Amino acid sequence: MTNNGETKLKQALIVAQLYYEENLSQAAIAKKMKLSRPTISRLLQLAKESGLVKIEIENPFINYSDLTNVLAQRYHAQIKIVPSHYAGQQTSLDSVGAYAASFLTNLVKPNDIIGIGWGKTIHAVTTNLTEQTIPGVKTVQLKGGFSFNHEKTYAYESINELAQAFQTRAQYLPLPTIFDSKTTKELVEQDRFIKQILDLGQKANIALFTVGSTNNNSLLFNLGYLTKAQKNEIQAKAVGDVVSRFIDSDGQIIDQELNERTIGIEVQALGQKESSIVVASGLRKTAAVHAVLKARYANIAIIDATLAQSLIDYE
Repeated sequence: MTNNGETKLKQALIVAQLYYEENLSQAAIAKKMKLSRPTISRLLQLAKESGLVKIEIENPFINYSDLTNVLAQRYHAQIKIVPSHYAGQQTSLDSVGAYAASFLTNLVKPNDIIGIGWGKTIHAVTTNLTEQTIPGVKTVQLKGGFSFNHEKTYAYESINELAQAFQTRAQYLPLPTIFDSKTTKELVEQDRFIKQILDLGQKANIALFTVGSTNNNSLLFNLGYLTKAQKNEIQAKAVGDVVSRFIDSDGQIIDQELNERTIGIEVQALGQKESSIVVASGLRKTAAVHAVLKARYANIAIIDATLAQSLIDYE
């Protein structure tokens, strides 16, 4: 970050604290900081966009039971809507993560194989897991998670936390998510070790994953795999990604050539799992969650109330 950018961010933090914590008006903040009112407004917007401020709206009119029933009938899936501040958590993401961790703990039985994706949402699940005594459990990564830049995928943290919770050995897929060519990917897949990991992912009877959006801040867009032209084409066609494979509103792969360069489990295999669990929170995930449930890649969805309400209104 440039010095100018860092200065702006620090200003945005001060303005946000004065506005949200001390309840000062924008005019009062402008006077206090000797800045113009429009500048204060822009700094507040920057605070939101950069993640310094996260706003949650509590809707007292939501009927969780009705929402659950409507969505379950629409998508033919088991729907779990997580209340705000579940288990004392402060954010929707952490609430969903804590709920999903509890759900997974109660679901797993001896000799299960748990396949796991990566990302901030999945990490919010695994950080809430506690050690269990369930014999014979295996854990495996469902897709490559190597990053070409400094963006964290939480791939290794998540699989390690999952393995530790179930007192087993983590099975890593230590590869990029997307290869430069189909030929290179196919050669790598022939390696005996890599093939064993991929096969274990196919055998997993439980899959735990999230979805990504196609906005410029999405994690998969910032790992160094995609050119600007590729990103533009994806944004024009896709509603998001599932296990790093970009899909349209019907859950169909939007770019077969790109898909053939992506390593890990295929979307169709997710739908064949005994328990295929998509975990998500926030409005930006609506279109991708809808596509995943519509295509029946997941038979269990763990989502927050805001996302659930958005799915009700989506079509």
